[in-house]
Amino acid sequence: MDKKPHILVVDDEDRNLRLMEAVLLPLGYTVSFARNGEEALAKVHEAPVDVILLDIMMPGLDGFEVARLLKSDDRTKIIPIVMVTALQEVEDRIRALEAGADDFLTKPADRTEIRARVASLVKVKAYNDYMRNYSRELETEVARRTKDLRLAFERIKAVSLEALYRLTRAAEYKDEDTGSHIQRMSHYSAAIAKTMGLNDRTVEYILYAAPMHDVGKIGIPDRILLKPGKLTDEEWIIMKQHTTIGGRILEGSKAGYIRLGEIVALTHHEKWDGSGYPLGLKGTKIPLVGRIVAIADVFDALMSKRPYKEAFSLEKSYEILRAGRGSHFDPDVVDAFFAAEKELDRIRQEFQDEGDSHLFEMNRRIS
Repeated sequence: MDKKPHILVVDDEDRNLRLMEAVLLPLGYTVSFARNGEEALAKVHEAPVDVILLDIMMPGLDGFEVARLLKSDDRTKIIPIVMVTALQEVEDRIRALEAGADDFLTKPADRTEIRARVASLVKVKAYNDYMRNYSRELETEVARRTKDLRLAFERIKAVSLEALYRLTRAAEYKDEDTGSHIQRMSHYSAAIAKTMGLNDRTVEYILYAAPMHDVGKIGIPDRILLKPGKLTDEEWIIMKQHTTIGGRILEGSKAGYIRLGEIVALTHHEKWDGSGYPLGLKGTKIPLVGRIVAIADVFDALMSKRPYKEAFSLEKSYEILRAGRGSHFDPDVVDAFFAAEKELDRIRQEFQDEGDSHLFEMNRRIS
């Protein structure tokens, strides 16, 4: 059963209240009364009101002030207000409109006119309620769908990153000791970038681009890539080509993180003093992402077993990185690395290779 429309009659004279009651009750409305402005404001907040019949001339707050207060409140501004007044001057009507009145009834009010005005404004209020509720429902639905889309997007990003890890591991698949190297060094890179104050989007791009650093190794012969001993000069020349091979594999993409991956592949072996490869870039001529990935890659390589070396301790790895500050590595990036030490430690623990938990615990105690 539909709820009866609620009409609030505000007047300081009992005979006017009784008149409105006699007209409105037979029409099926719920009618309540207030004898002054303060009481009217209180009653409006006690129960929902559909139309207010508001006298202008009242002791205390007059009808103008009550209307202004009601129309300035988001909770009550859509309630139609009918000014019931004996005032005839145009200026009074204008003042009432400026205060927020929606309609007028002139005292003594005609019963037929009262019924017509109230019925019309009840419909207006019902429409306003519908639109407000619809707007709220729409906002709620938009918020829900936005949240769903955001979650879906995050899932897609997570799947994309996992796919990226798996595909880039193809370049190192034959090296059984690389384990979770790609995951660790990409998260190291992102943590260092964040510590350096790079914005969230750039940090995320670096997280996605860093795994592509060694994709060019797919073009290096196994006899060189997996050689347990020191490479000859000729073999080293071939080995260094993985940077340019990686750049060629990734070039021409429209995706921002893959374009960044191309830069990473080309520059992660450049050195701060200009002695790196393949371009011999020096200092800030090396793209920042290359400088960041360089230290993340070297750190994880130092801490990991390789065909040509055993894993170094955390203390020894830190010593090597500090020694490379200003020669191999950008000093600012080294400082950011050590500033992010706790986060890097957490990443190292989260992405341990199988069988590395004992080594991790030993290194943690040493550090």
